[in-house]
Amino acid sequence: MIFLMFFSFSKSPLVREPFGFSHLVREPNGLSTGPLNHSVLDDVWGLSWYTRHVGRLLSVFISSFIATFLFSSHSVEAYPIFAQQGYANPREATGRIVCANCHLAQKPVEIEVPQAVLPGNVFEAVVSIPYDTSVKQVLANGKKGGLNVGSVLILPEGFEIAPAERLSDTLRQKTSSFAYTPYSDSIKNIVVVGPLPGKKYQEITFPILAPNPALDKNTHYLTYPIYVGGNRGRGQVYPDGSKSNNTFYTSPVTGVVSTITPEEKGGYKLSFTGDTGESKSTDIPPGLDLLVSIGQNVKADEPITNNPNVGGFGQNETEIVLQNPLRLQALILFIVFILIAQVALVLKKKQFEKVQLSEMNF
Repeated sequence: MIFLMFFSFSKSPLVREPFGFSHLVREPNGLSTGPLNHSVLDDVWGLSWYTRHVGRLLSVFISSFIATFLFSSHSVEAYPIFAQQGYANPREATGRIVCANCHLAQKPVEIEVPQAVLPGNVFEAVVSIPYDTSVKQVLANGKKGGLNVGSVLILPEGFEIAPAERLSDTLRQKTSSFAYTPYSDSIKNIVVVGPLPGKKYQEITFPILAPNPALDKNTHYLTYPIYVGGNRGRGQVYPDGSKSNNTFYTSPVTGVVSTITPEEKGGYKLSFTGDTGESKSTDIPPGLDLLVSIGQNVKADEPITNNPNVGGFGQNETEIVLQNPLRLQALILFIVFILIAQVALVLKKKQFEKVQLSEMNF
């Protein structure tokens, strides 16, 4: 894991990859570093071109092996890295965000953005992921711990995370605790944040830079949709379809619970004898409470454990207008003309009233 940390590179101060460690759910993520200065290394260590490139190949091989081993282990619950590995785009054609495939419970998420923004300006997108901070979730080792949160923000084409030099002091302070990661190298307008400790970060602020149609011919002055997904807690299903220990387990047959054997590392192994005589067994991971006992009659798909899940995933959407400054200038100019016309009419009316009054006095 430490080895992987030194081979994650960052493209900007605010766009780093991959995610930070989560001590609550033991995610296999690393921290980012800047690119190495090879000229300095050559001067200090005397490394040749061949040595550097052979070392690079070995590091890629070893890191790939370690990553494969880690991500194939069921003791790992890293989100949203699973979605990034399995889907080229996190939003399906139906509009559903793929995080919901593993986080089955539905929970609310909210997003706030300005109604309109001028081209080239920086604005905030604030994502709220509310939940009861007093609840605890079951961790992979069966113990109880706090919930983590994460969010994916799907921006229109051309919108992206604002560079550090464009941030105001207030916005820089708000966003200093977040590492904004692009969903992939080719998709910069989809940004991921998390996992983060939920007790501290129920609101995530994204600093967004609006595009300028004068410089980018692929963007236009239109109303654009923004999609957001927000998650709290661990998932119920792994990418391979197997269950985690953060969901309930059911009986495989209709019959009787024949044996319940505690496992050395926690959890249980249950054996069932069906009504037709067949035998089935189910492994229950640590952290779940059994709802059945030996000799109890059960039906197929009847829950045999409690459901420990207290988290869930939610998605929402909003709109933002990329406003043309010429429209605003024309509107202001129109309002000024109307104001001048109204004032002129009032003055003319007053002048006419004075003339009438003078004629009556005469």
